[in-house]
Amino acid sequence: MGSTDIIAANATPPGRGGIGVVRVSGKSLQSLALSVIGLIPQPRHATFSKFIDENGAAIDHGIALYFPSPHSYTGEDVLELQGHGGPAVMNLLLSRCLSAGARLAQPGEFTLRAFLNGKLDLAQAEGVADIIDASTGEAARCAMRSLQGEFSAVIVGLVQALTELRMLVEATLDFPEEETVTLQQANVYARLEAIQSRLEEVLTAAKQGSLLREGVSVVMVGQPNVGKSSLMNQLAGEETAIVTEIPGTTRDAIRQTVEIEGIPFHLVDTAGLRETDDLVEKIGIARTHAAIERSDLALLLIDRRLGVLPEDREIVRSLPAKLPVIRVYNKIDLLDEVPQVGDGEGGASIYLSAKTGAGIDLLRRKLLDMAGWQPHSETEGVFMARQRHVEALTRSGEYLRSALELARQGVQLDLQAEELRVAQLALSSITGEFSADDLLGEIFSRFCIGK
Repeated sequence: MGSTDIIAANATPPGRGGIGVVRVSGKSLQSLALSVIGLIPQPRHATFSKFIDENGAAIDHGIALYFPSPHSYTGEDVLELQGHGGPAVMNLLLSRCLSAGARLAQPGEFTLRAFLNGKLDLAQAEGVADIIDASTGEAARCAMRSLQGEFSAVIVGLVQALTELRMLVEATLDFPEEETVTLQQANVYARLEAIQSRLEEVLTAAKQGSLLREGVSVVMVGQPNVGKSSLMNQLAGEETAIVTEIPGTTRDAIRQTVEIEGIPFHLVDTAGLRETDDLVEKIGIARTHAAIERSDLALLLIDRRLGVLPEDREIVRSLPAKLPVIRVYNKIDLLDEVPQVGDGEGGASIYLSAKTGAGIDLLRRKLLDMAGWQPHSETEGVFMARQRHVEALTRSGEYLRSALELARQGVQLDLQAEELRVAQLALSSITGEFSADDLLGEIFSRFCIGK
């Protein structure tokens, strides 16, 4: 992605709306502004303007906002043109900006320029995309904390502590005869333990944030007519799936996202698993197995009146060995039983009625527990972490544990110094202090155009 030319894009979603915005960014926009709106707007003031084509005819009337470098989102000159949000008008206005010297921006290019110009670090830049993509209110709040730099500040603090520790250890390498005294006086080992402890706290918060961002994929499996569709409707709070007494009604996977305490659970209601000669149902069962392979958690529905049948045991054997399973004993209303939670040899189990809703709250709490979510009061410092953040923190923790073990064993100091170095590099990759070019391309290519 180039960073010297002028770029432009629609900054509002496609479709009709009351207002649409075309955003332009580049090193010098005075000429383009004169061409498109006939004037250079007063910086950071809303200016009512006519948007004109190459012949001077009006395309639209609206508001122009001009942010001179470096006081802008990208750190370059930025011009935002706010007009009526019709697709035809927005396309004409964007085309006019392109004919005046801009080129169409690539996905994420505005935020990439903000990163390259030092307006945001990498974790903050990712926070921009996470706010846009947030599917729950809790996810949006955590993404805002990352955008405001709270996550970055924690990472920078860890990096600084590691830098100071590396300075002490590597300086000691120059004076091997004073090694023991120097390290003891600096309390290096205690400081290393403190850094490792703090990193574990951050990793826990990051994993919670990853749950908020990615959510949990839950597949609902079982024999036909055990109530999978009814249970999905109860969890979703609406009639998402068709419910009948006829086995095999659900022929294809039905997907619905529900929010439980801010965590998005991506539910997949699948075709009942059984032997069948029906070609369409066979295709649905094949798609059920594909959905199972992509899931984080499975709900195995069992008819409480019949108990666990050989067919249910066969379904369990067909599931991936590492896939967590909650056994849901449905239709307790037909036996006049009360909802309850059980934990037996087969794992977690819930007794409920998908028809009446009795026990649904027990299932919601068990889903949160199986996902690893902690109570809200314990997650005030949660950050909207991505998988790469969790992986970087995990790698750094492994290097720190290795360094600490080497220190306890009295192994050569240069090996300890190397473990500290790679731990610092792993942490620095989160904020972009150390980041490969291909990683930057992958991150910003996932942004929407105009951001």
